Amino acid sequence: MRIAMWSGPRNLSTAMMYSFGARPDFTVMDEPFYAPFLQASGNDHPMRPEILAQHETDPQAVAVACLAPQDTPHLYMKHMPHHMIDGFPMGWAEACVNVHLIRHPARVIASYAAKWEDLTFDQIGFAQQTALFDRVGGFVIDSFDIRENPEKALRSLCSAIDLPFDPAMLRWPAGPRIEDGVWAKHWYGAVHRSTGFAGAEGPLPALDGALAALCEQAMPHYEKLAAHKL
Repeated sequence: MRIAMWSGPRNLSTAMMYSFGARPDFTVMDEPFYAPFLQASGNDHPMRPEILAQHETDPQAVAVACLAPQDTPHLYMKHMPHHMIDGFPMGWAEACVNVHLIRHPARVIASYAAKWEDLTFDQIGFAQQTALFDRVGGFVIDSFDIRENPEKALRSLCSAIDLPFDPAMLRWPAGPRIEDGVWAKHWYGAVHRSTGFAGAEGPLPALDGALAALCEQAMPHYEKLAAHKL
């Protein structure tokens, strides 16, 4: 089984990668199209020079790697829809179980704004995710449900994709994984301190001004996918 887990930023996506990586039957890949996206778009992200130097920047080569044989029975790939810019290959996704991880825009925006000033709608990835769902279909799971009851949510996901649940998915060792992208030192601090999923999320954060407007723009996209969630 090849799982393509599609998620916007600040959305439990690294914890999910660690969860599947804790299974002995899975290899994991961390955002393999990130470097090609940076190279093609010219975007100035944190650690851009290191990312381009240490990761494959050819989207065709990455697509081949997504279909390459692995040392384990299964492969889990952490992907972001907004990395898949026009012209990037997508045929490889037809051989995958596509899963869409969603999170309420208010939570995404509040978390991302703590790391990045002047957020744009393109950066949070909601429109790209609904467009991708329309293109490839697949299953939808909400990070709120995972944090509220990790075992129940992961059992539901495994059942939907016909994969036996493994309790190893609920715990992992603190610290980085060898598969982490070089960008982990900037973004993954909280996950590296964790040994499992954080507890249930509280009330939605309050947003105002430009951040509130971003949330309003993203809500129809979130609601469209949420209507399909497990």
